[in-house]
Amino acid sequence: MKKLLALLTLGLALTLTGCTPAEPIEVTADTIIIDVRTPEEFATGHLEGALLLDVQSAEFDALAAELDPDASYIVYCRSGNRAGTAIERLAALGITDAVNAGSVQEASDATGIPIVTE
Repeated sequence: MKKLLALLTLGLALTLTGCTPAEPIEVTADTIIIDVRTPEEFATGHLEGALLLDVQSAEFDALAAELDPDASYIVYCRSGNRAGTAIERLAALGITDAVNAGSVQEASDATGIPIVTE
């Protein structure tokens, strides 16, 4: 039982680690920041200048298809899970330069971009 618990704990730690950046993320003037949470979550605080593109909305794929496939993107959500899903869907649309920055706080920490509520 102890071995099973240890393996489950390790698996969870590896899964969560895969959703968050391990080091600072470089942001250039051309980098596009995408928040894939709901509008309600976005209103509670988001990275300054972030584009809201709710991955759970019916319009996500149509709106994402309008994005520049050659641009660089940083994607975040509440925990990194929805950002991972969004990145997979963006890749299916031809957008290959997208980084999962994890949660809004992790994204702020990794990029140095402040969280705002305006």
